[in-house]
Amino acid sequence: MRWKRAAGRALLVCSLLFAGSAGAQAGEPAAGSDGRGPITLVTGGDLTGYLRGVLDGWNDRHPREKVTLVELPDAADEVRAQMVTELRSHSDRFDVLNIDVAWTSEFAAAGWITPVDGRQFPLDHFLPPVVDTATFRGRLYAVPYVTNAGLLYYRKDVLDREGVRPPRTWAELARLAKTVAPKYGLDGYAGQFLPYEGLTANVVEAVQSAGGTVLAGEGTRVTVDSPAARRGLSFLLDGVREGWIPQRALTYKEEESRKAFQGGRLLFLRNWPYAYALANAESSKVAGKFGAVPLPGPDGPGSSALGGSNLAVNAHSQHPKTAAELISYLTTESVQRRVLTEGALPPVWADLYTDPKLVRRFPYLPTLKRSVLAARPRLKSPQYDQVSLAVQAVMHDALVHRRSTDATVARLTRELRAIVGRG
Repeated sequence: MRWKRAAGRALLVCSLLFAGSAGAQAGEPAAGSDGRGPITLVTGGDLTGYLRGVLDGWNDRHPREKVTLVELPDAADEVRAQMVTELRSHSDRFDVLNIDVAWTSEFAAAGWITPVDGRQFPLDHFLPPVVDTATFRGRLYAVPYVTNAGLLYYRKDVLDREGVRPPRTWAELARLAKTVAPKYGLDGYAGQFLPYEGLTANVVEAVQSAGGTVLAGEGTRVTVDSPAARRGLSFLLDGVREGWIPQRALTYKEEESRKAFQGGRLLFLRNWPYAYALANAESSKVAGKFGAVPLPGPDGPGSSALGGSNLAVNAHSQHPKTAAELISYLTTESVQRRVLTEGALPPVWADLYTDPKLVRRFPYLPTLKRSVLAARPRLKSPQYDQVSLAVQAVMHDALVHRRSTDATVARLTRELRAIVGRG
């Protein structure tokens, strides 16, 4: 029924646009409008409820340009599907879109979001890598709102008892996962290896930590068949073959892996910062017994795939000036502080990561800042959805069936070239 309602809305909007504003261009207000007025912000589910309070602050000061919040389901695939349905129909139902950083290139290439003027936003105050997630072909198409980077969680109590430090390299991680974990009845290492978006992030992290890439030229060239990329893929494939990545980890998404670590069943876990507070809750079996460090790499600290979300303006918004000013408001230092303290989400403002009061409350902030500064966008491609699905399918099959690195690279290269060629 949701799809039928969406289709009905799309047909209605298209009819109204054709009848009343056929002359309006994408990103321009309709005739007689100054680009200001009530707007809608669409986002995935706000799990903590902080966003409504933030938007109340805007609405109190802008009674004629109030924003209405539309929350879509929590699942990223469903959020993207509903947004794409509206955008493909040239609907102006959503003015501001809170989109996954990985969708920015795809939405920009399709003409669904409009370029924005970077001078309107405090980009100089942001962590530098996050700005790159909002660009496509040299232009700024969105504004960073929330960032994210993977961390390596480890059982501090276990490593302290063994007299060893948390691993900085893959070799150290593998050795400890193979030798120390079994002594304590623990699985060695897990990430997110079920075939979904989390697996793409894990694969990209391994490849770029080794100095390789999956795609280059903003998605125009397939580059996974390189010595560096092979080294990254081998890290994961060897882990399953050698047993320090357990078979059960191939069914894990974020929550399954977090619960395994929090339940005291894992020595090492790759996950996002949200897991820190949950693992330290009173009900957690590892509360006060773990730490978090940057992800390891082949010869030292590795490179995370940047997560998070960007704010973009619908190319068919009738009130683009108000939409841009709302984005400016949502990226102020005061709102970004609330993103962290009330929303439990990593902000994009760099100074917040060294604020003494915040560090006392969120002790992982310095580590997360280092991880974000060393991170890179997942994959930039106008065909991102197809590319990500191919990476997931090929890599999960290789992990489950213990394919060789050569076979995995050959298949991945073939399937990605077919997608890039179609693009």
